Amino acid sequence: MAGQRARGKSLVIAAVGWVVAIWIFFPIFWMFLTSFKGEAGAIATPPRLFFVPTLESYHEVFQRGNYWRVTFNTLGVSIGATVVALLFSIPAAYAMAFLPGKRTRGTLLWMLSTRMLPPVGVLVPIYLIARNTHLLDTVTGLALVDMFTNLPITVWMLYTFFREIPVPILEAGRMDGASRWQEITRVLLPLATPGIASTALLSMILCWNEAFWSLNLTSSNAAPLAAFIASFSSPEGLFFGKLSAASTLAVAPILVFGWISQKQLVRGLTFGAVK
Repeated sequence: MAGQRARGKSLVIAAVGWVVAIWIFFPIFWMFLTSFKGEAGAIATPPRLFFVPTLESYHEVFQRGNYWRVTFNTLGVSIGATVVALLFSIPAAYAMAFLPGKRTRGTLLWMLSTRMLPPVGVLVPIYLIARNTHLLDTVTGLALVDMFTNLPITVWMLYTFFREIPVPILEAGRMDGASRWQEITRVLLPLATPGIASTALLSMILCWNEAFWSLNLTSSNAAPLAAFIASFSSPEGLFFGKLSAASTLAVAPILVFGWISQKQLVRGLTFGAVK
């Protein structure tokens, strides 16, 4: 009897999980279908689930915009912002985890609170700084803004992972004569590799999906995929076929990347959860 109840409970949980997954994934699925309908089929009412696929929208997207250039811009911004964020986050998280002070907790809470600030609230000063430093419409400028935006999250994640590292292991390294640099590079980082990897993956995903700063700090030279998608809307209306094709091309690389690295991401996010 208990076994039947447990089996029934598992089936209910599995059914609820599938319903939630379909509900979340359906917009992406519908966007993918719409991208193969062409403009006429995309605006047809009622919407058609079965249709003759066409590459008309993709052809027009590639004709109108340089997809490969904006993809490389997005890749450069994501990798650059992530690498620089880790260079700052690792020593900051190390100091807060193993050399805490009276203001460590307050500093962590303050850093996290900066994520609650609406980006539009600081748009004007950041735009003026980017313009005056000649970083407006550059990959470097957008990468720096994304790095500072995601820095509180990377510091918090690494701080959490570093707190799971047993302190006696680091003390043993010091007793063997390891310097602070050797302690970090040869002892701490190898032990925290799963956590660092998951932090880097999450930072890349956040940078890849960033739209607000991409639309306001770039125009043509450093335009990423978010600006590429927005270019297919106009005052006359939305071109749903082209928008769906451009959006599919924009999300496809990060979806494939996430699928390939999902095991590493889950492993990192659950790092230290099981003792």
